[in-house]
Formats: sequence, C-alpha cells, structure tokens
Amino acid sequence: MRGLAEQASAPVAHAPLSGPRRPRVYTTEERRRRDTSRWTLVQGVLAPVQFLVFLVSLALVLRYLATGQGYAAATVSVVVKTLTLYTIMITGSIWEHEVFGKYLFAPSFFWEDVFSMLVLALHTAYLLALFTGTLGATPLMLLALAAYAAYMVNAGQFLYKLRLARREEREGAYA
Repeated sequence: MRGLAEQASAPVAHAPLSGPRRPRVYTTEERRRRDTSRWTLVQGVLAPVQFLVFLVSLALVLRYLATGQGYAAATVSVVVKTLTLYTIMITGSIWEHEVFGKYLFAPSFFWEDVFSMLVLALHTAYLLALFTGTLGATPLMLLALAAYAAYMVNAGQFLYKLRLARREEREGAYA
C-alpha cells in the first residue's frame, strides 16, 4: 500500500479544481473538439430557444389549469416543446459523440444524460396520452407539468456543468 505522500504526488487523470477531487468536464483534446464542432453552436442556439418555448408553454398550461381556457393553445405548445426537446436531444447526442466519442452517457455528462431519459420519457408519455386519448385535458396538463419539472432539473444540471467547465477554463484546470 502506497503512503499518502506518494498517493498525493501520483498523476491524476482528472485533477481537482479545489476541495474534494472531482473529474474535469473536458480534457484538453475534448475541449478542442468541443470548440471546433459546429454542433456546439447548434446546442448554444437550441438551448435558449427550447427554454423560451418552455416558458411560453408553461404559461399556457398554467393558464389552462387556472381558468379552463386555452386548451388548444396549451396542447400545441406542449407538442412544440416536445419536438424542440427531441431536436436538442438528437443534436446533443451528435455533439456528445463528436466531443467524447459516445452518443450518450459519456462520463462527463452521464447523470445529465440519465436524467434526460426521464425528461424524454415524460414528454413522450404526454404525446402518447394525447394521441391515444388515454388522459383527459387536466391530467394531460398535469403530465406536461411533471415533464416540465423534470426538464427544469435537467436544465439546472447542464447549467451547473457549463459553470464548472467555464471555471476550469479560467483556472486552466485541464490537461
């Protein structure tokens, strides 16, 4: 068994920024691939577009639930939000493959991808329930809200990871 001093001086594949050891988001090569990928720009455009679609849809869904008015507009908005989600998931998978060599579940974004599967499942369940007529209007809108709550958690995960990556870049904490 190696001593503590020996362990501390051993090379670490992903060096910590400060405090407890945590893996870096990107290696130098992954950062280079990220910075040169056209899919980085696509994700950078689609993410705020999806968030704007989400905000409009959320307002329409809440309006329907509060007043009983605007079901058609709320429904169309949830479908548009879901299609936007599918688009960003497909392009995000392509981006992840270009940067990390895996379409999904690259170590740097593993938990974000896991939670994205829940987000996709809830949005898809909404579409299935809508098109099969298995849920009424109010339960459909509540399902949309559940999907949106999961989306917000997932968006928070990605924003946190973006902050970590920017911090690493500022501190030069990549190999």
